Amino acid sequence: MIRVVVVDDQALVRMGLRTLLESEDDTELVGEAADGRDGVDLVRRTRPDVVLMDIRMPRLDGLAALREITSDPALATVRVVMLTTFELDDYVFGALRDGASGFVLKDSPPDELLHAVRVVAEGASLLSPSVTRRVIQQFTGRGTPSGAPHPALERLTDRERDIVAWVSTGRSNDEIAAELVVSPATVRTHVGRAMVKLGARDRAQLVVFAVQSGLTPIRPD
Repeated sequence: MIRVVVVDDQALVRMGLRTLLESEDDTELVGEAADGRDGVDLVRRTRPDVVLMDIRMPRLDGLAALREITSDPALATVRVVMLTTFELDDYVFGALRDGASGFVLKDSPPDELLHAVRVVAEGASLLSPSVTRRVIQQFTGRGTPSGAPHPALERLTDRERDIVAWVSTGRSNDEIAAELVVSPATVRTHVGRAMVKLGARDRAQLVVFAVQSGLTPIRPD
């Protein structure tokens, strides 16, 4: 059973998500909150598997609530999915940097919302669904300023560095394997090692590290 908390200041959104989650055999709504402050308190009390978090909320906005959750060692297993619209894309990169595991649009079809919950609950990140891929491509394509390279970047092997660059494109392990003509298991191994070396909370943060470090994928000759 996947335990979910919903944090959104719109009652209609909460009602829709509640109805959706309660209609499934493998998801359970363990609580809901109408602002970020109550949301963080609820997460600390219930320790859910997944939080569906709105961005714009009173008292404490979703990004500040996200930072409180991801910086708390006691909540290390909690995964946060941001509920967003394309009008709020400017927040996406910062949310990835601060530990969001992915994004879904508020008006997404029910099956896409449920897919988000299940994928994140399994420890993956929402970088393969089309909405997140388009957002990442928008940021990299419009020249989001790079920061200093990640301090642990030099610890990566050349292959790990290349695969982290491919991860930043939103491709799945299978898609990266096809591009590099290697097995998906090989890609998974390199991704896992890179996450450990870079201290990434999840695959989504690898995107941040790759973009900030200026990594770009290289296709084999």
